[in-house]
Amino acid sequence: MIDCQNLVKIYKVDDDTEVMALQGLDLKVEKGELMGIIGNSGSGKSTLLNMLGGLDRPTAGKLLVDGKDLLRMSDKELVQYKLETVGFVWQNNARNLIPYLTAVENVELPMLFKGRRKRDHAIALLEQVGMGHRLHSRLTALSGGEQQRVAIAISLANNPSLLLADEPTGSVDTKTADIILDVFRDLNRNLGVTIIIVTHDTQLTRKMDRVVAIRDGKTSSEILRRSFFLEEEVNQGQEEFEDTHVELTVVDSAGRIQVPRDYLDAIGMKGANKLRVELKEGKILLVNPDEK
Repeated sequence: MIDCQNLVKIYKVDDDTEVMALQGLDLKVEKGELMGIIGNSGSGKSTLLNMLGGLDRPTAGKLLVDGKDLLRMSDKELVQYKLETVGFVWQNNARNLIPYLTAVENVELPMLFKGRRKRDHAIALLEQVGMGHRLHSRLTALSGGEQQRVAIAISLANNPSLLLADEPTGSVDTKTADIILDVFRDLNRNLGVTIIIVTHDTQLTRKMDRVVAIRDGKTSSEILRRSFFLEEEVNQGQEEFEDTHVELTVVDSAGRIQVPRDYLDAIGMKGANKLRVELKEGKILLVNPDEK
């Protein structure tokens, strides 16, 4: 579904200053996948999301979404891409909803941009996100969690194949966040839509099969779910799984990895920029060169 190779994004701040938001990022996402993206502020995750959504263009590299080359799209093709291929859910509900429209009218609005309006489809989407009882409610009558669920329905109005969500649970409590994630999981399972969620919420990331960590404009690691079959449950004739996650460092095409700063500090590498690399008993060791 998504193929990013050596993706670079440079912003020009002024005549003398440039900021490199993405520094050769690589990422592949399969069709129908539900995955998370995490990273500190300034890591590049929001820049990546904006480019996947067609809101910004890469400076260099390769960016394919559903077979479409976003680097070479004309402005007209990009408008069609945003209307037909991708849906966006923002953290700030003011960007998702128009306050003087009802919930069902908000969902109908993206359809109007394509020259069609289907009230039945809008109602069906609101029912899918558990908002069928609030069809004619306006923004002021809805809670934060309800507004976000309406926003998810809006993002699906034109049947996109990719759904992007930027901190969709950032302004709600833990219980509501769980409800919103369950909505995403149900949509992913029932509609087959590919969903990428940018989040700081570690509780949410534990419920996803795959989470990509971005550090300094590059994909630094992936957190993958590992399922362990409980033998004692097998003996009782019950098939149950216990889920845990393992974090794997990403090795780029040049063989480079990003070592977490706290790992380097732990071996006394504060301020230093050279390591000794050793191959020992089939393992690669990173060693402080000052170590005896």
